[in-house]
Amino acid sequence: MALLLTNDDGIDAPGIAALERILTGRETITAAPRLPHSGCGHQITTASPLVVEAREPGRYAVHGTPADCTRIAMFHVAPTLSSEVDWVVSGINAGGNMGVDAYISGTIAAVREGAFQGIPGIAISQYLQWGEPLNWERTQAWSAHVLEVLMTQPPEPGSFWNVNLPWPGDRTDLPELVFCKPSRDPLPVTYSQAGDSFTYNGGYSDRPAAPGTDVAACFSGSIAVTQLST
Repeated sequence: MALLLTNDDGIDAPGIAALERILTGRETITAAPRLPHSGCGHQITTASPLVVEAREPGRYAVHGTPADCTRIAMFHVAPTLSSEVDWVVSGINAGGNMGVDAYISGTIAAVREGAFQGIPGIAISQYLQWGEPLNWERTQAWSAHVLEVLMTQPPEPGSFWNVNLPWPGDRTDLPELVFCKPSRDPLPVTYSQAGDSFTYNGGYSDRPAAPGTDVAACFSGSIAVTQLST
């Protein structure tokens, strides 16, 4: 099994390092943005060249977006693997990507791009509590469990898994995996104004959490898993 790893936080982010540790011993290739691209959605680069830096064997920093990374890796970098890419895995994102976040998330765009090409994918995001430090070891352990389960359950063709880990706090148990539907409620949209400038200050944790949705599952302490289609 060959795996393509990517993200939107950049190749030097701790989340993708955690993914690489989880998948040590498997055939993987990492192609991630050279710089963070959080919130870029499914933006792609077509009007300028894409520079690809070989950081070390099997690891590439792409001067582009997460969707660019998936494209360039599948068609120009991944052929160096012994087999075709079987899964695209994106993350681990520092911040939630639930419900309507799917339209603005670079993390999700990276696996959506793979699904366009018929490759199943898993996007993993870690919901954060504002101002609280994240225990990456716990996030890594939970993500390893998620990958073990979901890689035995490929999504429907043209679809992919979107995973949101709950805030770990000081818990040591393994949260329940809950397969649920994506929320369709809007994000809080509020701005503070200073003259002609407006700064977004919507509270992510204040978003609606309708029963049965990924927001409700994640906010209540479960690992929320949704199947999204292209």
